[in-house]
Amino acid sequence: MPEHKLFIDECLSPKLVQHAIKAGFYHTTCVRDRGLSGISDAKLAQLLAKENYILITHNSIDFRGHPPGSGGLYKHLAIHSGLICLNSELTISRAIMTELFSAALNKLIELPDLINHAMEVTLKADHTIEIMIYELSSHSDF
Repeated sequence: MPEHKLFIDECLSPKLVQHAIKAGFYHTTCVRDRGLSGISDAKLAQLLAKENYILITHNSIDFRGHPPGSGGLYKHLAIHSGLICLNSELTISRAIMTELFSAALNKLIELPDLINHAMEVTLKADHTIEIMIYELSSHSDF
């Protein structure tokens, strides 16, 4: 399994860190554990790009724009380790968040890296999970 470094955004439960570690993603941390509560999204994006972390967030629009890939903070980075967006067409709950996170980890295991790409993991209204991966950087046109 590739050694991905994962960073859980503050909009998600910090309990996901232990979930990731149990799944074999040993280099996982979160906003709370790094003492970064209240950091701006722009500063967080720059920090994670510098430290080679994949950001996992529910705050998708700020980081990848709307529609997906059209803008956002990661679109302005020349290089980053990746972005994983957990989305739901239904009301998000801790159980749904964990289900989406598990689906993202299962897909991530298959990938050598996520450099300059975003992964959208979306729970659809019919309760199926859709995963989409696309290029996202200052060099991409989605």
